[in-house]
Order: sequence, then structure tokens, then C-alpha cells
Amino acid sequence: MFHLDSFIAEEVTHRSVSMFAEDVERSRDALKASIEGKSVLVIGGAGSIGSAFIRTILPFKPGALVVVDTNENGLAELTRDLRSTKGTYIPEDYIPYPMDFASPAFEKMFRRRGGFDIVANFSAHKHVRSEKDIYSMEALLRNNLLHARELLVLLSELPPQEYFCVSTDKAADPVNVMGASKRIMEDLIFCYSDRFPVRTARFANVAFSNGSLPDGFLHRLQKHQPLSAPSDVRRYFVSPAEAGQICLLSCILGENREIFFPKLNEVQMMTFDHIAIKLLEAHGYEARECDSEAEAVELAAVMQEGDRKYPVYFSKSDTSGEKPAEEFVAGGEAADMERFEALGVITGKEIPDKGKLFRFLNRLEDVLDREDTTKEEVVELLEEYLPNFRHIETGRSLDSKM
Repeated sequence: MFHLDSFIAEEVTHRSVSMFAEDVERSRDALKASIEGKSVLVIGGAGSIGSAFIRTILPFKPGALVVVDTNENGLAELTRDLRSTKGTYIPEDYIPYPMDFASPAFEKMFRRRGGFDIVANFSAHKHVRSEKDIYSMEALLRNNLLHARELLVLLSELPPQEYFCVSTDKAADPVNVMGASKRIMEDLIFCYSDRFPVRTARFANVAFSNGSLPDGFLHRLQKHQPLSAPSDVRRYFVSPAEAGQICLLSCILGENREIFFPKLNEVQMMTFDHIAIKLLEAHGYEARECDSEAEAVELAAVMQEGDRKYPVYFSKSDTSGEKPAEEFVAGGEAADMERFEALGVITGKEIPDKGKLFRFLNRLEDVLDREDTTKEEVVELLEEYLPNFRHIETGRSLDSKM
């Protein structure tokens, strides 16, 4: 029987025990003191990282947990999963809300409850494919930056004791709009760090997270469709449970304006075609490499029960915004590699130039409000704010591939 968590441990992360287990255990008393009895708000809690954070924080017995997400079905499944798992602590004051954190309903709820002690925001556009045209790019930038600013303004009225949100490894010397938006998001939350403590974490890929390419492999297998992957893109991976632990440690134990990241080295990088091959083997198949997407689709359509060769198409990456390999620390940043066993911490970040950032956000909003705005204009605006942003544009989007 295929067990996803076991597969991730054996074939993707090559870790049978979480790399953060020692840091969590060492910090157990501090975590309990900071969480027990506190009110917690998790925005984007139905997603892969948000739900992992929830499962990680619940053993420390918060007094209240409110989960906000636009994915109504995801919230229902999260609740069923929590209530169906033996030994899971769920506070009596547990409410999942299917709503947008930028909506009037959210603001009313937040004010009526008088704010929260701990706020963790996982709501974000996280895919590079979200910059295929001006419309998808606008949705990404509004969610990751403009709506995030509205949330921070609201939090300033009823400040939390801890505020955490997720960044990405793609924020370090970004080459795509998603990564650039997250790098600017770091500046944005730091601008409010004089009102309440803020922390963030730059992530590796979360193995088989919702919407990821490996997660897509499972759907393709279920539908007897071919697998497709880049053969030259190498990425760091953490398990879903490890993702939740990164966020918890950063949120509760981080100092103001710190950025956490996992201590991973290049030998721990993995290619997507390798994961695809190993996944097929775990299901009893052998990869049958094809010369084109069309050939792979055709062979998958005529597969018979009992066939053990499964069609795949692997190719060089040729889509916009893709780095051959990711990084966590940008040039000029200082990292403390001693404080935690498995986590590095980028320190010494100052409050950014608020005037510069707010002028940029106002210009961005004005540009996005226009009917005739182009993708190129938005990229130029981002490059003006981030001098180290070098957008890789090939004219092809991931949506043009299987």
C-alpha cells in the first residue's frame, strides 16, 4: 500500500525524522509558555503550510483557534481531519471561516473578537505560473502586497503579540514576479515592526503540497495520464510536517524582523523528474520516456490494465521566472547559523524606508487600477523598487505545458 508520508521521507527528503525535531524538543517549554491559552488566528489555514502549522501548534493548547480561508471545501476537510485524528487537541473556541481576509466580513469578525494574540498569515499566490499575463499578475500583487497592507493596517489597531507570514526562497535575488512580491512583502511587514513583532520564513518546496508538481503527479496517476517534469530544475524539499515546524519556531521564537530558513545544502537538492521516476516505481511502474508531450498523451490513452511501462515526458525548463536552483540568503544579508540546530536566521534587518515603500505601493495600485496596464510596466515598476530583481522572461508560461 502506498503511503505518501513514508514516500516523502524515503525518496524526497531522505529523513525518517524531522530535521527540526531537536529544535522543537529543546524549545518545548518556551513554546508552551507562549501558546497555551492564547488566541490564534490562521489566515490561509486550509492550505498545505497553513494546515501543517495548525497541526503543529495545537499540541501546545491555544485557548482559541480561528481559521480563515477562501477554500470552503479545504476548511471542511481540515476540520474533519482534525476531529478524526486520535489525540488531537482542539480548543472549544474553534471556528473555521470561509472568507477572504480582505473582505468586510473578516474585518467585522476581527474587531468583534478584539484581535488575536498570535496571527499567522499563509494566504498568498505562491506559483510562478501566476504571472502569465497582466490579469493573473494583478491578482498576485493585490493579494501578496496590497491586501497584505490592508491587513497590517487593521492589525495595527489591535496589535498581536506575534505576527508571522510566509516568504519564499524565491525572494532571495528574485527572477520572477512572485518572488519579487514576496521580497517586497518582507519589507512591508518590517515597516509595521515598530507596532508589533513580525517574523517570516523563506521556504524550500513543501513536498507534495497542494498544487505543486509532485502533487500533480498523484492526480495524473489517478487519472491514468502521463507525467511531465523539467529535468534540469533542482529544488530543496521539506515535508509538510517540517513546514509546520519551521513556521511555529519562527513565529514564536524569532526576534522582531528576523527571517528563518532551513539549513539545507546542495547535495539535498532534488529534481522533479527523479521524484516522478521514484513515484512510478512505488506504484509498480517503470518510466517510459517519450520524445514529446503528444507522444506521452497518446501512449497513456492506450495503456491497458497490467501495463507496467508508464509514459513520461521530461524536458529542459523554458518557462519564465525559473532559476536552475534556489537560494535562501541574498547578497549582503547576514545569517546566524548557530542559534538553532536545523534553522538559519537572517538577522540585522532594519525597518525599511517607509516613504519609499508606501510610494511604491501607491504607484502599484494606481498602475493596476488602469485598464491599459501592461505586464512590462509592472515588471519595470518592480525592478525600480528592487534593483537586484532580474526578471527572466521567455514568453512561455507553465500553463502552456502539461
